[in-house]
Amino acid sequence: MAIHQSGEDYLEAIYVLSESHRGVHAVDVASKLNFSKPSVTRAMRILKSNGYIFIDSDNHIILTEMGRKKAEAVFERHNTIAKFWIINGVSKENAYKDACLMEHDISNETFECIKKIISKSVEE
Repeated sequence: MAIHQSGEDYLEAIYVLSESHRGVHAVDVASKLNFSKPSVTRAMRILKSNGYIFIDSDNHIILTEMGRKKAEAVFERHNTIAKFWIINGVSKENAYKDACLMEHDISNETFECIKKIISKSVEE
């Protein structure tokens, strides 16, 4: 099932939070993304109904296998694009902000080229 940009942002936030938190709650996601809790709650319902997350009895938001794969892919795109811009002289702050916008819209072909360019610059 296709997922929109906002859904990808939510999955990425859950993924990042789950790496450093024992249990991720809607309030954590709201704080990370600077969204209202009702907006996050609505988004969680949609992600849950589409099979990307489940919510346990303690209201922890947990990525399903499908959700984790999608979140990891978005996270990789975000970081790779940011690294590309940083290598090319963009400030870290702007590189990550811009990467957040770009990660959803660039083609796989362009993304793979960026990855190749980064790997070549690391080898040098």
